[in-house]
Amino acid sequence: MAMASAHAPSGAGSLAPRGAPRLRAPAGLGYLGLGPSRPALRPVALARRAAPSGARSPLLRCAAASSPPVARPASAPRFIQHKKEAFWFYRFLSIVYDHVINPGHWTEDMRDDALEPADLHSRKLKVVDVGGGTGFTTLGIVRHVDPANVTLLDQSPHQLDKARQKEALKGVQIMEGDAEDLPFPTDTFDRYVSAGSIEYWPDPQRGIKEAYRVLRLGGKACLIGPVHPTFWLSRFFADMWMLFPTEEEYIEWFTKAGFKDVQLKRIGPKWYRGVRRHGLIMGCSVTGVKRESGDSPLQLGPKAEDVSKPVNPITFFFRFLMGTICAAYYVLVPIYMWIKDQIVPKGMPI
Repeated sequence: MAMASAHAPSGAGSLAPRGAPRLRAPAGLGYLGLGPSRPALRPVALARRAAPSGARSPLLRCAAASSPPVARPASAPRFIQHKKEAFWFYRFLSIVYDHVINPGHWTEDMRDDALEPADLHSRKLKVVDVGGGTGFTTLGIVRHVDPANVTLLDQSPHQLDKARQKEALKGVQIMEGDAEDLPFPTDTFDRYVSAGSIEYWPDPQRGIKEAYRVLRLGGKACLIGPVHPTFWLSRFFADMWMLFPTEEEYIEWFTKAGFKDVQLKRIGPKWYRGVRRHGLIMGCSVTGVKRESGDSPLQLGPKAEDVSKPVNPITFFFRFLMGTICAAYYVLVPIYMWIKDQIVPKGMPI
């Protein structure tokens, strides 16, 4: 997955561009999604209540958070929330990614549901898929957009090799790159999509700022990623492994970058019923519209992580090993939830 860097400080309004709308994320949501489909847009006040079991996942109008996030701060990177660790993590995971990880965390139904807010309404749209890995999300994009108009970018050559083998992606421009420093001119794309990448970004705010920069005026960014779980054990492993932002943090980062009309949609596999306590690698789809041409109005300091600097091999191995152990927990979570779905009667939360 492609990397990025720049921590978003707390206080959503402090760096928001002048004139930006003061949106509000639903307080205390934690991780409340309810299945992969979508009812009509509903007000934030109503979104505070958990929907009944079996309801379709809501599309929420949200904005800068007023309640403090409950997740570990993004400024404290987890074991695999580093570019070099993530690079080697996917060196091995790429072998089984499409067949082991996706079936439990990122299904075709979820992908199509998550991409719906991106509004891929024309085959002529120019789209970039950042951190696209093996091209699973790109396959959903090219159903709506001509492959010649799509660019797939990732920092992992091993993931990209898998993408190049997919017949449906012939014609897509596939390239290595970094989400925090995109190799594209300002005001280039109509749509920016990134799925399953932000969790590895050392500083997520910079990656979202880059999304704003490369979009054209009126272009839309669609970022799909995990949400911080509420169950204590899942929360422990999430905070050790990689970045699981809160819904409030997603909205805050988009708003600070300068996006307007920021919305958040909860997603999940069909069998993940009720209040989702454990979290999934894919939990929400966040969109925002570029309000002005040019770069983001947000000013940031130096990157949080310099990959050119040497890494202590002992430190690297420890972080990589511990992160991989924590990742194993999230391979077991969907198996556990699928079994519960088979046992617990339909209509009851699990």
